[in-house]
Amino acid sequence: MKHLSIALLQLLPFSPEDESYLEKNLKKGLEACCQAKEKGADIALFPEMWNCGYKIPQSPQQQKRLAISSESHYLQEFRKAAADLNMAIGITFLEDYDPLPRNSFTLIDRHGHSLFTYAKVHTCDFGDERSLTPGSQFYTADLDTACGPVNIGAMICYDREFPESARILMLKGAEIILVPNACPMEINRLSQLRGRAYENMTAIATCNYPKGQPDCNGHSTIFDGIAYLPEMDGSRDTCILEAGEQEGIYLASLDLDLLRHYREEEVHGNAYRRPSLYHPLIEKDKKPPFIRKDYRQ
Repeated sequence: MKHLSIALLQLLPFSPEDESYLEKNLKKGLEACCQAKEKGADIALFPEMWNCGYKIPQSPQQQKRLAISSESHYLQEFRKAAADLNMAIGITFLEDYDPLPRNSFTLIDRHGHSLFTYAKVHTCDFGDERSLTPGSQFYTADLDTACGPVNIGAMICYDREFPESARILMLKGAEIILVPNACPMEINRLSQLRGRAYENMTAIATCNYPKGQPDCNGHSTIFDGIAYLPEMDGSRDTCILEAGEQEGIYLASLDLDLLRHYREEEVHGNAYRRPSLYHPLIEKDKKPPFIRKDYRQ
């Protein structure tokens, strides 16, 4: 049996109001990765925009001050840690980008190689993210693990609220979707994740900030996407981990063999879709009541 362990690093960050915030967040993040490895993790996942604790100044100059390059010392240290620990790391940051920064996630494999950098596609244009550069596509990659290659995709926070995000990742082959997060995880948002996992037959791991971080409350989760088992009558809860509100490192193990067998046999995902009928999904015209002045195409 192949089991893959995912650690959710539900940590409190240091704020940019602290002059040494970046070095402190780097140190705390690296220490958490070491602890995750000690617990047996194959993948460690951070909450959204860890380098600055999801602080987005409105001033472009201040944004650029907080933004860091994908080749920065911060990223290099996490690449080195991944190789030293023999553990994949999903690290997040406000990325230095032209003309304005991006809300980004880099997947680093256990050999210290960056497999992809994903920028949040569905930026919260009704809030502080309206001044960030949105991403332009979704990525997946085969992650080399002790269990063999596992196809991993990523989306970030508000991406969760659009079924198309997880659906595209499933169509690209994702078996597991990693979701850095920074918002209150209540019943409806948790239901969205449960639904995305169920309808796509993918595991979804979400890491949020704990209580104490403004507008966050913990409740990081892992859904394994397996709704039915042969020995059970009816369906089962696909949630195999839900953290509380407190800071901590939360770990769950995914049965990859069971997930893959389920994906080969069950009726969801791409098994019975009819894409030829879905043309309205890509129409750009908007009609009331969904007209928003701050919408960016």
